[in-house]
Amino acid sequence: MTAQKSLYSHKIIIQALMESVRKLDPRVQARNPVMFVVEIGSVLTSLLFFSALFGQAEAPTGFIFAITIWLWFTVLFANFSESIAEGRGKAQAESLRQARKDILAKKLSVGEKKYGSNYERISASALRKGDIVIVEAQETIPCDGEVIEGVASVDESAITGESAPVIRESGGDRSAVTGGTRVLSDWLVIKITANPGETFLDHMISMVEGAKRQKTPNEIALNILLAALTLIFLLVTLTLFPFSKYSVEVNNQGLMVSVTVLIALLVCLIPTTIGGLLSAIGIAGLDRLLRANVIAMSGRAVEAAGDVDVLLLDKTGTITLGNRQATNFIPNSGTSERDFADAAQISSLADETPEGRSIVVLAKEKYGLRERNIHELGATFIPFSAQTKMSGVDFDGKQIRKGAFEAIELYVASQGGEVSQTVKTIVADIAKSGSTPLVVADGANVLGVIQLKDIVKGGIKERFAELRAMGIKTIMITGDNPLTAAAIAAEAGVDDYLAQATPEEKLRLIRNSQASGKLVAMTGDGTNDAPALAQADVAVAMNTGTQAAKEAGNMVDLDSNPTKLIEIVEIGKQLLMTRGALTTFSISNDVAKYFAIIPAAFATTYPVLNKLNVMGLRTPESAILSAVIFNALIILFLLPLALKGVRYKPVGASILLRDNLVIYGIGGLIVPFIGIKLIDMALELLRLV
Repeated sequence: MTAQKSLYSHKIIIQALMESVRKLDPRVQARNPVMFVVEIGSVLTSLLFFSALFGQAEAPTGFIFAITIWLWFTVLFANFSESIAEGRGKAQAESLRQARKDILAKKLSVGEKKYGSNYERISASALRKGDIVIVEAQETIPCDGEVIEGVASVDESAITGESAPVIRESGGDRSAVTGGTRVLSDWLVIKITANPGETFLDHMISMVEGAKRQKTPNEIALNILLAALTLIFLLVTLTLFPFSKYSVEVNNQGLMVSVTVLIALLVCLIPTTIGGLLSAIGIAGLDRLLRANVIAMSGRAVEAAGDVDVLLLDKTGTITLGNRQATNFIPNSGTSERDFADAAQISSLADETPEGRSIVVLAKEKYGLRERNIHELGATFIPFSAQTKMSGVDFDGKQIRKGAFEAIELYVASQGGEVSQTVKTIVADIAKSGSTPLVVADGANVLGVIQLKDIVKGGIKERFAELRAMGIKTIMITGDNPLTAAAIAAEAGVDDYLAQATPEEKLRLIRNSQASGKLVAMTGDGTNDAPALAQADVAVAMNTGTQAAKEAGNMVDLDSNPTKLIEIVEIGKQLLMTRGALTTFSISNDVAKYFAIIPAAFATTYPVLNKLNVMGLRTPESAILSAVIFNALIILFLLPLALKGVRYKPVGASILLRDNLVIYGIGGLIVPFIGIKLIDMALELLRLV
């Protein structure tokens, strides 16, 4: 992404403080039942304070004032936590808006789709879906579109933050371009695919802004649970007042519990900690995804990523480096390995493919053969063609050809020769090992076979082992034959593979997995991936891919890095872990607060409850105020954890549950005892109660 803002930058804090006050609007608070109840309690204690000022005090005026202030702080701190999380998204949205410019576009006339055609200059905002424009070097692409002619280097740093330019060209899976990016070289003819206000950049800005974030099903369910707990404790608290009144009247001793104390009790009983942090946790999850340069079309997709059971991973570019590399020269009988490597290198000097370059490098590294000067050789290079399926070079009376076995076999036969059984065996052995054989011949004489291998990315096997430990099954998708696919799958350590995959087979695999109750994630960039992406629970489309792929997915990876899917799953799991951990802490936290506030609240009515004052809090007023202050401050103290997320560890569900109970369950019980006691001591030291 563009330049990131610091978590606690001055500008974000100021904006968050202002937003915290604005969110006091009851219509805003009503979306969070827990904090809405706290706000109502704050209003009631405020009224009781003003009543006390005019001589109608139901509790000491200073005590009511202190409770009122800290109840308002509780609401403000919860608003602040949400606003801080939203602030980072809004800062990113603002930087993205700067990439959106109203420029002049070169619109081609109807029917014109060629470079150099006549065009008219119109405002980019006047472009409509289906219009054809031409963009030349150093010009900004006016709107989202598909390249229909040309190939050019494009600077996408305004969108992705990556300085390295990318290639965009017509007719492939790298034909999509984004408005606001800049053509660095050559030219492109682009068909506009979005109307103003519907572009990818507009959608990014909308999704980045936390204020527009929709609650996910998991978050809605948790909100319902918190609302239910709040309602239960509200009913409990309401019934305590008549019980207190009845006890005083019957026993003719003690004092009734005050309304201020009951409100303080209610606020401490209901799950205010998780209620105040829940929105921040969800927004921060989306923010972490954005910092990984992934745009999620919905919060539901992020949560689904945390529950994924099956990962479908494309072989090329995800599991392997994406380009086959020469790893071995195997000469035919009668040819030395050095001579074979020499001929293979010469035939590859003009071959600019990654495979061709790797042959040149391997010959240089193994035999010290330095690249020749093409002009000095006086050679005639034969480029690869789809018809011959081979390339080569003619020089010094030699006709060296390099290509697939079938192509070279036909070439050798045309030269009056025949491929020996030795060569056929070498080719078969290379294919069985999962590599690709590339045969080299000089006229009718086969010199040997080059072994090309898909290089598995370093560390990928360990990543798959981590996923397996989390209970996630990995499946490699490839168009290779089953033999090659099996070899790569074994080396990479995936759990299964689908060879010679077609769009229909991908779709069938996803549906079968989902039918068995699994959540499936996959990546894709081509139009042929669109059906499977639309079916998958977590579908990550590459930003460099086609418009169809991006529209089918529910996430877009701005870096177009297929391995990002693994990171997305980790971010999703971290979101769920954070929510679960803080929910556990909040509930445990409330249990501990009972020991502080319940004995203090009813000590005047039921003196026997003083025996439950295990913290040794000084006075009932001090105990209640200490609990309320702790209840407010803990939201601020836990805010960094909510934003950063619980540290992710690839472990199973049972271990995760155990760790949650031990760390955040026991921690939630212990921390309030310490915190409330320290606040009580501070209040005594400062003589505030």
